[in-house]
Amino acid sequence: MAPEEKAIFVKLWDKGYKINKEIDRFSTGNDYILDRALVKYDCMASIAHAKMLGKVGILSKSEVGQLERALNEIIDLDKKGRFEIKQEDEDCHTAIENYLTKKLGNVGKKIHTARSRNDQVAVALRLYYKAELAKCEKLTEQLISAFRLFGKKYGSIKMPGYTHTRKAMPSSIALWSGAFIEAMEDDLKLMKNVHDLIDQSPLGTGAGYGVPMEIDREFTAKELKFKKVQNNPIYVQNSRGKFESAIIGSLSMVMLDLNKMAQDMIVFSMPEFGYFVIPQDLTTGSSMMPQKKNPDPLEIMRANYHVINSYELQTKEIVSNLISGYNKDFQLTKEPIMRSFEIVEQSLGVAAIIVSKIKVDKKRAAEGLTNEVYATQKAYSFVKKGMPFRDAYKKAAESGK
Repeated sequence: MAPEEKAIFVKLWDKGYKINKEIDRFSTGNDYILDRALVKYDCMASIAHAKMLGKVGILSKSEVGQLERALNEIIDLDKKGRFEIKQEDEDCHTAIENYLTKKLGNVGKKIHTARSRNDQVAVALRLYYKAELAKCEKLTEQLISAFRLFGKKYGSIKMPGYTHTRKAMPSSIALWSGAFIEAMEDDLKLMKNVHDLIDQSPLGTGAGYGVPMEIDREFTAKELKFKKVQNNPIYVQNSRGKFESAIIGSLSMVMLDLNKMAQDMIVFSMPEFGYFVIPQDLTTGSSMMPQKKNPDPLEIMRANYHVINSYELQTKEIVSNLISGYNKDFQLTKEPIMRSFEIVEQSLGVAAIIVSKIKVDKKRAAEGLTNEVYATQKAYSFVKKGMPFRDAYKKAAESGK
């Protein structure tokens, strides 16, 4: 290896001066930890970028091949948990380029031609978001299937329906479970709409003002299976935080429905109601009270809706009032959305387990159908005999006293 090939710049922006260590740690934050989730996606984008550079004549066929092999090697190392991102690397993008430069010398140094870390970050995140949304969509479909099986098993059982947390009219397990099936189907539509919104390739927009050379953005977009190119380079930067907020917003709708489901199950499984029975292996106990079997998973699920809501607000607040173009503030939007995906995926998985295992006590549900639940039916029985509804309403109310 030639002497000039041995130099490895630790930071992509290194210009030969040293930065204060405390400032460096503060600026880096926990990106080097969070970015472990992005290694594969950055390598995928870098492979597409290298192929494009070969297509426009910047890299030779041999150089493209060397870069592709080395990047796939990183993907394999990452899969095995053996690709390290150090704090001094700042992020996965620097760690990957350092690896390429160490392994390939000058060929590794060429990978950053015609791109900035800004659009490199944006494309890796965009690929990550698409993959995580696909997971959430699949988990939502699995929960819908669990509700359908639950409805098929217990759907014929009648139970009271409630308004204002008071008994209202007769309901059924089929009606209750069907409500969550339709809710989740709507949530799927929201996630797919957001999926479609973010399915734009930001690669090739540089630091937010384009790249001063001829490149082929359509080529990299197709290589990475994006639906389209995100055209305006300033908007690529301005959409940071906006797209994340839209994603978290769709996830919050999933959690809103899980919140309501969890609350229903908590209330209706209380001994005072007893309509639902939560199996013992889905509960936890008390360190002091021997009799307790607590619905902790449902309580955590109920609370998680509010956590996701806070992440959406946090993301919007971080990116508001910023001048157009890239701002370092964007770095702080990474953790809220990553945590949101983690929480929603866990919650959907746990919800499917609970729905598949929870039982319905037919006897207790029937006991809940006390006389007042049929007051509206009684009023309409009078209407069918020709009585004006307002008189029928009053007569039913009087007879229920």
